[in-house]
Amino acid sequence: RSSARETAARVAAGAIARKVLPDVTYRGALVQIGKHRINRDNWDWNEIANNAFFCPDPEMVPVWEDYLDQIRKAGSSVGAVVEVVAEGVPAGLGAPIYAKLDQEIAAGLMSINAVKGVEIGEGFNAAELTGEENADEMRIGNDGRPRFLSNHAGGILGGISTGEPIVARFAVKPTSSILTTRQTIDKDGKEVDLRTKGRHDPCVGIRAVPIGEAMLACTIADHYLLDRGQTGRLD
Repeated sequence: RSSARETAARVAAGAIARKVLPDVTYRGALVQIGKHRINRDNWDWNEIANNAFFCPDPEMVPVWEDYLDQIRKAGSSVGAVVEVVAEGVPAGLGAPIYAKLDQEIAAGLMSINAVKGVEIGEGFNAAELTGEENADEMRIGNDGRPRFLSNHAGGILGGISTGEPIVARFAVKPTSSILTTRQTIDKDGKEVDLRTKGRHDPCVGIRAVPIGEAMLACTIADHYLLDRGQTGRLD
């Protein structure tokens, strides 16, 4: 159950979930490895397929390559942060209390192996903002429909989708399978030194990008079907 092989079924389910709302686009990217974060000014979704890291910042790719090579040679591992986005989600999905959309997205992402933290929209950065800075103000757009002037909430307010892109990030811990000697206790309660042998991934966060996309797609599909059953809406 601790193996990431288990997540193959999630990715398969995510492929089906995407068909429930074909107009919704699900995308994911690796935005941080260790202390090395991408420059968001360089964000280009087209770069995702051009490198092995799902990285939207072409300038960060060689930095990550060198860094992970150092980690691998040291026999160690490092964590990462993945960002997933759903664009085109209809407004009104979710609930204000027990079935909040952000609550269940967080639960889905948190259920992925090695994930230790989840944030939606500004997430923990919101703690540094004032109410004026964090508020997503509204105006009437050129099409005569209401629109938000920002998306600090990450597409969800009060547990319900706003129609803006849903943005979530999750932190993946460094794998515990490292080649350096560590201290532990065996089944008999004796202190021992443990060292993992064989192949290991220096950063499992890279593999988590499509898994995060799949969990986001499954959660949104669930809420769409719930909404359709409760309201009769088909759009």
